[in-house]
Amino acid sequence: MKTRVSDILKSMQIDPAQFSDGNLKVHSPIDGSEIGCVQMDDRASVDTKITNAQSAFLKWRAVPAPRRGELVRLLGEELREHKDALGALVTAECGKILEEGKGEVQEMVDICEFAVGISRQLHGLTIASERPGHHMREYWQPLGPVGIISAFNFPVAVWAWNTALALACGNPCIWKPSEKTPMTALACQALMERAIANFRAKFGDDAPDGLSSVIIGMRDVGEQMVDDPRIALVSATGSTRMGREVGPRVAARFGKCLLELGGNNAIIVAPSADLDMAIPGIVFGAVGTAGQRCTSTRRLIVHSSVYASLVPRLKKAYEGIRIGDPLVDGTLVGPVIDETSFDGMEKALDAARSEGGVVTGGSRVLADQYPDAYYAQPAIVELPGQSASMCEETFAPILYIVKYDTLDDAITLQNGVPQGLSSSIFTTDVREAEQFISAGGSDCGIANVNIGTSGAEIGGAFGGEKETGGGRESGSDAWRAYMRRQTSTVNYSRELPLAQGIKFDLD
Repeated sequence: MKTRVSDILKSMQIDPAQFSDGNLKVHSPIDGSEIGCVQMDDRASVDTKITNAQSAFLKWRAVPAPRRGELVRLLGEELREHKDALGALVTAECGKILEEGKGEVQEMVDICEFAVGISRQLHGLTIASERPGHHMREYWQPLGPVGIISAFNFPVAVWAWNTALALACGNPCIWKPSEKTPMTALACQALMERAIANFRAKFGDDAPDGLSSVIIGMRDVGEQMVDDPRIALVSATGSTRMGREVGPRVAARFGKCLLELGGNNAIIVAPSADLDMAIPGIVFGAVGTAGQRCTSTRRLIVHSSVYASLVPRLKKAYEGIRIGDPLVDGTLVGPVIDETSFDGMEKALDAARSEGGVVTGGSRVLADQYPDAYYAQPAIVELPGQSASMCEETFAPILYIVKYDTLDDAITLQNGVPQGLSSSIFTTDVREAEQFISAGGSDCGIANVNIGTSGAEIGGAFGGEKETGGGRESGSDAWRAYMRRQTSTVNYSRELPLAQGIKFDLD
């Protein structure tokens, strides 16, 4: 595997030697082998990078926004050129299949294109003033250095979602990737540095040093970044547990926080559902990325009238899933990230059995071929009702199935978990579809009709409610999270009337 990774890096014009000396060993979940080692940051180096980011902010905020967008465009060009190679590196380091790895890089290209357009649309408002001879305006100003914390399952896209918009909005970025996937982060930084060099060739010193940096390490360096008052916004993607710690720490210093946390996503299959559409949507949502997406389908809520026809077809589809090396064409499911993840899956299945669940699949496979890697057969768990284990997010390919009789019951089950990220209904009844996406329907940030729970596009703001954290990244007006709102009142008259008609006579 190390040779394969070395070849991938060389194809990106990145010297593999820079991943051969350091105090953090990197292992591929594909076979458990060591594929590199990188140097971790210490407190002094983290402080230096934050200091440099703050200095860069003072210069970058003054660069016209459309010109800032040009840097993002150049980054997108680098990503487009190296899409296949970076996608393969993602696969090697986090274990998702190659098609998904390349798809993740395509998301990066897409958000760069989106952010370039946004760089010419950072608009505020003109507001009517109650005072004669006055104008009120609302501006959006650059915020300051943005700290990004990402998880192993989307090791590059989350950085791009944040960085493309943050740069266009006038902010430098400091990225703390998962300690399980540092090589992809350093590869992205190399591409960013090339984009900056090309930008400087056009615009000179408009792109200051410190505009983009990566900090490598464990929890301690992440905490240092979270606690530093110079980091204006912390955008953290990960577990709900992580969010519960990051949120209060940032709030304690009155910083801004953007949290993208857990998901426990459900698909409702209505009596009128087109099962030929529903089944592939369910299967991809449940087993894609080995069930390690925050938008993975974890719960299936099936109407009693179609349960007997759907579930056997679903099990048959599971039997045809090709599990194996994710870099090989035709593989549909790669490994879970590590032994801890597989153990968590086994514990969740044991808990479901104790609740009356009937488990199909779920065993470890390919152990003889990959003794140091953890490939799991995706599991289907049929339960008599929504149980405690269903209400917890297990980052593994487990799909829980329960029945329902009325749509109101199904929506109650859908909403009856602490998380609120993604949701879906398969139905051809327009009334059911409209009820599902109404105020009385799904309580999630994402509510889909006749598609699955995963596969969000960058044009729509991504995020969820409740324990998912409430943050929004990517499309829509998510750019506002990276800016500060400023209201300005200008008096162009020769009088000084006060608001609310207050009289303050000094004579």
